[in-house]
Amino acid sequence: MTQAAQATVGPQQRKFFGHPRGLATLFFTEMWERFSYYGMRGVLILFMVDAIQTGGLGMDVPKAAAIYGLYTAGVYLMALPGGFVADRLVGARNAVFYGGILIAAGQLTLALAATTVTGFYLGLLLIILGTGLLKPNVSAIVGELYPEGGGRRDAGFSIFYMGINIGAFVGPLICGFLGESIAWKYAFLAAGIGMVAGLIQYKVGAGLSDLGGAPQLDAAERGKAQKTIGGAVVGAAVLGVLIFWLQMSGITAISLQQAAGVTGVVIVGLAIAYFAYHLILGPWTTVEKKRLVVIFFLFIGAALFWSGFEQAGSSMNLFAADLTNRVFLGWEAPASWLQSINPIFIIIFAPVFGWLWVALANRNPSIPVKFGVGLVLLGMGFLVMAWASLYASPATPVSPMWLVVTYFLHTSGELCLSPVGLSSVTKLAPKPLVGQMMGIWFMGAALGNLIAGLVAGQMEALPLVQLFGTVAAIVIGSGILFVLFKGPIQRLSPGVN
Repeated sequence: MTQAAQATVGPQQRKFFGHPRGLATLFFTEMWERFSYYGMRGVLILFMVDAIQTGGLGMDVPKAAAIYGLYTAGVYLMALPGGFVADRLVGARNAVFYGGILIAAGQLTLALAATTVTGFYLGLLLIILGTGLLKPNVSAIVGELYPEGGGRRDAGFSIFYMGINIGAFVGPLICGFLGESIAWKYAFLAAGIGMVAGLIQYKVGAGLSDLGGAPQLDAAERGKAQKTIGGAVVGAAVLGVLIFWLQMSGITAISLQQAAGVTGVVIVGLAIAYFAYHLILGPWTTVEKKRLVVIFFLFIGAALFWSGFEQAGSSMNLFAADLTNRVFLGWEAPASWLQSINPIFIIIFAPVFGWLWVALANRNPSIPVKFGVGLVLLGMGFLVMAWASLYASPATPVSPMWLVVTYFLHTSGELCLSPVGLSSVTKLAPKPLVGQMMGIWFMGAALGNLIAGLVAGQMEALPLVQLFGTVAAIVIGSGILFVLFKGPIQRLSPGVN
């Protein structure tokens, strides 16, 4: 262990719920970033389907859902190159700061010019690039705070996850009220201001020492990394110009859905190729390669989970807007406020789950069991939605308690899977690949977000009971498979739990 790491984990640094002081800096940085992201996400699809006369973009649901899926997938898909940039060039600490600047610029662009084609897509692109830099690398630094590993690292990630969800709770409340009650641009403005606050906090925060510093590379290695990144930037620019041209040429909703489907295939292909390269050609030991196989299974589980969970911002957000009775004492609450239910449950129960994993000690369930339970709980939430859809119609909207129960089940599943997955990837990945493996984890989230958008686009074509029931069957079946195959998965990573 380096002297910097020893200093980081020393008793004098454990001033944040018994954890290293650096956890507080990362906690509040991510809190503000999630305020920005979830505040904007809570209104995005509502803004797109709102009429032009009232400040929206006037899109139909299939087109808006396809754009939503492509955007949210892009946010997480860029985590892999974001991890590469940190690992091979600027370091995780700088990547987090640069990413925050891009996110703030994107939100402010939306606030100023979201109703123009150029402003809308430019704002989304800046947020995608910024989140790709910030998201995987802030989690990687959290992992560096705990070089000793163990249940304490899981507990630290659970506390960190609580910070994420404080931002996710407050963001939709503030941005949703401003957007739905006053004007959409004020929702984006508030999201941008939140990210600026996060950047200030990150710079003045303490406890990170030398963690997340720039890698020590010779001139040849640095030049190779710069060429790789430069080529990726040029490729992304060409793709962006192509998408912009297609949009200006009158791209149809069907074309957008096809583009989303192709993007999903590309994501799967990239993940398989990436793992195949490291398993066949990578300079890793047999033990490290087996652990990479486990990360691949976690990638699949993450994609399945987020494909259901992330419908909160699409299909369930539209369900809240069109089919849910939100009138309280004669006042109709913004639909986006229901997006805050999940994070408030996280805030309440994340410490409980963090304590539980430590208290169970040797009886702590294995990683695949936690993933399986998380998927089953997610599926149970969709069974509740399928049940609610039997009674819901625009003329007879249902109680918001249906969504409250669904989000409670989804939250319980999330706490079994997401913080545990973040922690597991940092433990399983070879040290030179930690940033990139965090990118792979978020690539699974990208695939899930893309599928979630495509599923939401079917809301007008399929009965809701069939739509939600199918999602429930797929994720529950997948969760059962994780539990059944826990033995073989555990044998690939002995000693890691």
